[in-house]
Amino acid sequence: MKIFVIDSISAVTHEMRGQIVVTGSHGGGSAARLALAHPPAFAVFNDAGVGLNNAGIAGLEILQRQGVAACTVSHVSAAIGDAQSTLATGVVTHTNALAHDHGVRVNQSCAEAISFLSKAPFNMG
Repeated sequence: MKIFVIDSISAVTHEMRGQIVVTGSHGGGSAARLALAHPPAFAVFNDAGVGLNNAGIAGLEILQRQGVAACTVSHVSAAIGDAQSTLATGVVTHTNALAHDHGVRVNQSCAEAISFLSKAPFNMG
């Protein structure tokens, strides 16, 4: 499975469908809907401080319903909008059930989570 590192989920392409996508984007609903243009198997977002009504992580459930595993990393562990920062220093704060089922855990580094997933068989949905 390939790993793509893109600062904004709005840059997702057909080539990323069914792959691992690490972004600097917040994990809100609008970001999830952008990801669904070319659904990855697994996506990483920034929790953006979670925000009012869990707005910064609301996309995790949207992606769950569409069969996409996803998690967020802490806004204090990685710079929002900077996917390299997400990958290098991001620490997982929230997962959807699909990501959890594939072994992604809160307090795990982003690098550790995607390293494990990139080597393991991964079935969407």
